[in-house]
Amino acid sequence: MTTVAIIGLGLIGSSLSLALQREQRVMIIGFDRSYKTTDEAYRRSMIDVIAPNARYAAERADVVIFATPVNTTVRLLEEAIEQEWTFREGAIVTDTGSTKVPIMKAAQPLIERGVTFIGGHPMAGSHKSGIQAAQELLFENAYYILTPDEATKDERALETLRDVLSPTKGKYVVLSAEEHDRMTAVVSHFPHVIASSLVDQLAFEEEEQPFVAKLAAGGFRDLTRIASADPVMWRDVTLQNRDELLRLFDRWHRKMDEVYEIIKRNDPEEVLSFFKEAKQYRDDLPSTYKGATQGALYMTFDLHIDIPDHPGSIAEVTQILADERISLTNIRIVETRTDVYGILVISFQKAEDRKRARDILEERTDYSMHII
Repeated sequence: MTTVAIIGLGLIGSSLSLALQREQRVMIIGFDRSYKTTDEAYRRSMIDVIAPNARYAAERADVVIFATPVNTTVRLLEEAIEQEWTFREGAIVTDTGSTKVPIMKAAQPLIERGVTFIGGHPMAGSHKSGIQAAQELLFENAYYILTPDEATKDERALETLRDVLSPTKGKYVVLSAEEHDRMTAVVSHFPHVIASSLVDQLAFEEEEQPFVAKLAAGGFRDLTRIASADPVMWRDVTLQNRDELLRLFDRWHRKMDEVYEIIKRNDPEEVLSFFKEAKQYRDDLPSTYKGATQGALYMTFDLHIDIPDHPGSIAEVTQILADERISLTNIRIVETRTDVYGILVISFQKAEDRKRARDILEERTDYSMHII
């Protein structure tokens, strides 16, 4: 039986614990700085043993998973070095942090001591946080990046870790820490900064045009949804991946200067070409609706439904979904419409839930539905 230590029992740690117990015999030792959280994990059989501290858990496991924020993981790795934690012979240590260069740098002294450390990043999330939101299927079909130390890469250890994590049903990809941080900066970290900047721009314009915020209830709100993410977490991510973000800003500034000049020249063909090229590239990106693997940016899956403006329309839709036991994460009305129909936007946790909802609603109603 494999003993796994999970340090940090928030959404990711507790979901990992549930997933690992699905198809194999493992003993889970759990630790969280919140005793209330650890106690709940034990009561719900997410863990088999409550560890009094992180060191206790780490020293008694075959696989150690730091499912804590990056800054906390770095601090714990430094603590492990300073206090000379004694890991089991052949133990594999990994983490779940969203930036990998700081983690791999902090783990280097352990690696030099002969400890096998493989960085990890399951690219999955939820609109909720904490142990209450734990899901054993959270990582299914999501990319799970592994970043072994380039100098001491151990293929057997990588294969062992993949085997232990296989019940998550994630899609495993091996990258260097630098490759990981560069790619996630492009598709996740930088978009968060841009989305937040667009929201700031809207707030600035609202001072002169108060009604503009009401017009933002539709597409603008969808476009900038990620700006609603935890500010503390994104402060940390931004600082941890600062160099890659600055590199992207340099390129972004140059591109915006080009776009500025295109618009200034007022050439219809040139403007059309700009939008056509962007549309073509965007349309060719993998679609979650077509069964592609979930990407780096957590998202919900929206279904847009044209509904008539009369009593009972929304209730009819939600009752059908309730009867079929399809869970939704959010529901809202987009009011910025120029025709007589309103748009009901329903968000789902999974693409499969959205597809089921669409199929059932098409069968039982005559409403038009769209996936954007």
